[in-house]
Amino acid sequence: MQLLRSTAKVGVATITSRILGFVRDMVFARYFGASAATDAFFLAFKIPNFMRRLFAEGSFSLAFVPVLSEVRATGDRRALRDLIDHVSGTLLAILLVITAIGVLAAPAVLAIFAPGWLIEGRPEFTLAADMLRITFPYILLISLTALAGGILNTFDRFLVPALTPALLNISLIAAAVLLSGRMAVPVTALAWGVLVAGVAQLLVQVPALMRLGVMPRPRWGWRHPGVRKVLRLMIPTLIGSSVAQVNLLLDLVIATFLVSGSVSWLYYSDRLMEFPLGVFGVALSTVILPNLSRKFARRDPDAFSHTLDWALRLALIITLPAALGLAVLAAPILITLFQYGSFQANDVEMSALSLSAYAAGLPAFIAVKVLAPGFYARQDTRTPVKIAITAMVSNMLLNLLFVGGLLAIDFRGPHTGLALASSAAAYINAGLLYRMLRKHGAYRPEPGWGRVLLAVGVACCAMLGALFWQYGAVSGWLQSDAGARVTHLALLIGLGVIVYGVVLIAAGLRSHHIEKGAS
Repeated sequence: MQLLRSTAKVGVATITSRILGFVRDMVFARYFGASAATDAFFLAFKIPNFMRRLFAEGSFSLAFVPVLSEVRATGDRRALRDLIDHVSGTLLAILLVITAIGVLAAPAVLAIFAPGWLIEGRPEFTLAADMLRITFPYILLISLTALAGGILNTFDRFLVPALTPALLNISLIAAAVLLSGRMAVPVTALAWGVLVAGVAQLLVQVPALMRLGVMPRPRWGWRHPGVRKVLRLMIPTLIGSSVAQVNLLLDLVIATFLVSGSVSWLYYSDRLMEFPLGVFGVALSTVILPNLSRKFARRDPDAFSHTLDWALRLALIITLPAALGLAVLAAPILITLFQYGSFQANDVEMSALSLSAYAAGLPAFIAVKVLAPGFYARQDTRTPVKIAITAMVSNMLLNLLFVGGLLAIDFRGPHTGLALASSAAAYINAGLLYRMLRKHGAYRPEPGWGRVLLAVGVACCAMLGALFWQYGAVSGWLQSDAGARVTHLALLIGLGVIVYGVVLIAAGLRSHHIEKGAS
């Protein structure tokens, strides 16, 4: 039950942040809409976010947490502090160099990610380059935040790191509301909001680190054995993390060649898909990685497999109805959250198409979050990298196939092909990860999966029937005021949750069918 409580704690904190994220996006939609200027900001923010996921939450965290857990398991406090100090100092030095290059060479960096804008001489390029100089230091600040969060997670302190992202949303909301009207180009206020948020997210970790007595004292340590081990594990994870991020950025590159607004439509739909992915997928991944690392260090393969089985069952029970709900309610959700001010009905239609396509891949996206830690906890960083490369190549080919096919038939929303390709590639990634864990003997499914699958299937069918019964026409949603929209959507979601839960229980699913590995 400890794993379930920790996951719930992280999930609640993440929900808080995600709700603020929706408020943020509603503010974005009201103040800026889906325009060339917002396309420029989203790309200027995507690049440091790409670096963040690549270095901080990606390769670094995946390599650092298992090594730190291993040292902590020895009980040697001095060795633990020494590792933290040398890793933090080395990371800081590397990030300072990367940040300086990014700020000084912002147009060159942007040209890699937005060739369509550069070739066509679109004004978005210059605006995005200016904002990139402001947002790029975010990678330095948030990477150090991720270091602090990794330390706290290793000590089973999950709440503070999970709440930290809320500060980004608060900062961006404040920047849009209070600062945008004072700027010559209003959207540049958001870039300054990103920078302020990075500082706040780092500082809020400090009290928790000091209470634990593990506040980093940065020291250069390129030759330190612990740093070398982290770096050795990082190289494959860096490739693996980059593969996932390259896939996302390839979507953006292709989107810059499509009609104006495509980048924004993908952003809004991705943001909604990220809600269940962040609330549950990231929470579950965050909690199980140090747990799996400890069980591997104790050489307890049965407990290791039990934890993976529990996580996969819980993922299925939660993500399948979430995916179906997102797909069915795509338009109502977008109308309720964003269809105000500058965000028009056409933006709703286009964003709904890509949201439904992303929703189709949600179970696979979350499965990857569960399965990949099964390799990283065993300090096997090569296998998931090889699989990720296969998924990336598949995504590239599918991007060309789906977008090209939609353009050939003159489909109104060819950007939808990018979302479909991402979802398909996620299933390839998850399937190969599962196969290799089984092959290596790291995961052995527990009895009872048939009962779980049957109960979830029946409950999902009942939920869909209830949603379609009370859905109503899209035109009715568009004509309603904000209060009516929120009320109707809340009732639909509540109805779906209640019907799903009741039918799930009626179909025979009980807590012992999923809790076997939650120890």
